Amino acid sequence: MLEDIDPVYDITTPLDLDYYDVLADLPADALEWRKKTREFTSGLDDRMAGHWERGEYPTDLIGELGRRGLLTDGVDVDGVDEAVTTLSPLAAAMVNMELSRLDGSVGTMLGVQGGLAMRTLAYFGSEEQKAEHLADLATGRTFGAFALTEPTHGSDSVSLETTATLIGDEDHGHYVINGAKKWIGNGASGGLTFTWARVSGGEFDGKVRCFMIDQATKGYSAEVIRGKASLRAIDQALISYDDVEVPASAVLPGSVSFASASEVLFATRLGVAWSAVGHAAAITETALNYARQREQFSKRLGQFQQVQERLTWMVSELTSMQLHARRATELDAEGRLTGPQASLTKYHNTRKARAIAQVGRDMLGGNGILLENKVIRHMADIEAIHTYEGTESVQSLIVGRDLTGFSAFA
Repeated sequence: MLEDIDPVYDITTPLDLDYYDVLADLPADALEWRKKTREFTSGLDDRMAGHWERGEYPTDLIGELGRRGLLTDGVDVDGVDEAVTTLSPLAAAMVNMELSRLDGSVGTMLGVQGGLAMRTLAYFGSEEQKAEHLADLATGRTFGAFALTEPTHGSDSVSLETTATLIGDEDHGHYVINGAKKWIGNGASGGLTFTWARVSGGEFDGKVRCFMIDQATKGYSAEVIRGKASLRAIDQALISYDDVEVPASAVLPGSVSFASASEVLFATRLGVAWSAVGHAAAITETALNYARQREQFSKRLGQFQQVQERLTWMVSELTSMQLHARRATELDAEGRLTGPQASLTKYHNTRKARAIAQVGRDMLGGNGILLENKVIRHMADIEAIHTYEGTESVQSLIVGRDLTGFSAFA
């Protein structure tokens, strides 16, 4: 039998490596939400490997995440729905970390639905808008999308070209939206798209505001982007707005400039940093499991000096990531986290995760490129989190401006 020829290794079991006990003394609520998230992810490894390979978006998991209260990402949802509760920053961090430990696409489901779409509504929506839609987004009954990036404006998102032309007055008129967006998670899901556009006319002429658009609205068309080599188990869309007409009530009244969009992105950067910790932990633990079991030259890999040195390096980098993320999250909980500090955390952690992925993949040799062994999936997915919600270059310019007092943005 062929299965008797190829050795089988138990290398995807979590080891919870935490060399400095960075996560050992978390508050009880954070530990409990970490446990709840682990319960959700348990047993999903093979399923996610299949979805990733086939490029399938398992949308049922959005609803399951919502029913378990795992979509809120620290957004204030008290009183919204009995199924959800507001998580502390550290509790939300553990959810982010554990979902990405399973799979980058699942981690991004949270980032898109809770971190971006739901947060936008919670921050800037009217009481009426929140009463109508926040519970459905928090529980996954409605899919949410955050549409900022455009085909010709990625890092230069402040220069977005999508327009919202006011017809009539701001209280009783309507807006006509034209333009395009790209890389929009859930943008073709049939839900709500929180669209950032530059206003033409009225009090906010020239300003960027957010519009809540039902994807069934005439003139809104979206297609799923194919051919991705990263985050293959979640859909991103290319969206076209062709004279999309929405009432004045579609505007989120609290969104008054591009700074509003930046506020959402600032709030989600810690989530990305914790996602990087989850990816790096999964890779490091897989490499360690493999080193303990794989035999070469009549010895376990873990008995070789070079392998031990590599594992030590990986654990040291993972520990650094844990320390960065925890300290930044504590500052966030105290209301003292600054934008540049959040940028530095993302900058540091996604860079470290990329480096760990390279070493971990190499340690597994040929087995490192098999999807079932997870490392190559994590390696590819890290490329996406390294880019989205602010590239490495953008984060470095934010920190550099804070350090020097000079803006180097073009």
